[in-house]
This record gives sequence, structure tokens and C-alpha cells, in this order.
Amino acid sequence: MEHDAPRPNLAISAYRALKHDIIRGRYAPEEKLLMSRLKEYYGASTGPLREALSQLVADRLVIAISQRGYRVAPMSLAELNDIYDARAQLEGLILSLAIERGDDDWEANVLATAHRLAKVTEVSSPDELLDGWDLRHKAFHTAIASGCNSPHLLQMRNTLFDQVERYRHLWLQETVMSPQALEIKRQEHAALVDVILARDTEQAANLMRDHLMTPVPVITRVLKARDIN
Repeated sequence: MEHDAPRPNLAISAYRALKHDIIRGRYAPEEKLLMSRLKEYYGASTGPLREALSQLVADRLVIAISQRGYRVAPMSLAELNDIYDARAQLEGLILSLAIERGDDDWEANVLATAHRLAKVTEVSSPDELLDGWDLRHKAFHTAIASGCNSPHLLQMRNTLFDQVERYRHLWLQETVMSPQALEIKRQEHAALVDVILARDTEQAANLMRDHLMTPVPVITRVLKARDIN
């Protein structure tokens, strides 16, 4: 007897789609999220959308307004600096633990993801930057972090990354990834790999923190141009 394939969880699908669109800037900071428009655009009913919005509130990407629905969370320079600093400090700690605990398989994974990232030597469109180079970039940093062998720290890392992603997307939109710019990034990543393989904990943590703070001046300029302080 054949069974129908299980229906996808509509709330999860709505959550992923809404999260993607908020991060990519489809909805402006503090924009009201009207249920009628969301239902029409995402083809979902009220129940799954409310569940998705509740999860986005927990992610701090949406705020709930008592008896008045939901709005996209605001953005600010204070939050930008706080989130990026918190992420850089946490990544430095995670990297230090990864160097202490990581084995040969971890090193091999770091090398493999660094190699795949370095092979991107040209980006011809914003979509290629977001969906090509950046996916490999995230995989490289995830491979590094995995060596810490701490599920709780990795969960904290994922949470911070979700919160920083909306700001980081502004950097990706504004960054012109010429071959020269990609080469500079390749050199930064190569230097990071070198100190990781040398098991130089202090230098690696410092390089990681500096590397992760690179987008902040660009994002600051974008926010100020949009009168976001």
C-alpha cells in the first residue's frame, strides 16, 4: 500500500521564507507586517504565519505589538556594534577551543573549505556573491567553529549569526567583490588557516576578531545614509 508523502510543516516553511525576506531587506526596519498581505504573498493561513512570526520574535527579527500585530525589528548603530562585538568575541573563544580540541579530521575540513572558498576568484553579480561566494564563506567559518566540540557554544554562535545577518547583508550589498577584493579576502583567510594549523591560539583569536569586524565601517555608513542612528 502506497502512502502519500508527508506534507511539509507549513509553519516552518513560512518561517524560513519570512526570515529570508527580512534578512534580504524585502521588509524595512519597523515596517508593519500585515497578516492579510503575508497570507496572500506566502500562500499560508493565519495559524502557520502566527507560529512563524512568534519564532521570528524569539530570533529578535520581529517585534510583537500588543493587540496591534507585528513589525520588523528596528536597526540601530548601537545594536550593530553590540552584535558584531559579541560575535567577534564569541568566535575568538570558539576558535581557541577548536585549536585546543580539534583533531586531524577537523584540520582537513578547515583546509578543504578554505580551498573551495579560494577557488572563487570572480563574482559577476550580487546574486552570485550572495549565493556562491558567501555560502562557501559561511562553510569555511562553520568548519573552523566545529572543532570546539561544544553544542551549547555552537548554538549561541548560530543565534548571534542570525541576528547579525540582517546587518551583514547590507555589507554584502554594498561590497564590490572585484578580483582584487576577493584576493584580499583570500589572503585574510589563508593567514587565518596558517595560524590555525600552527596551533597559535592567541594570534588566531586576534585575527578572527579583526576579520569579523571588517564590515562594521561599511554598514555604519549605509545605516547613516538611511538616517538610522
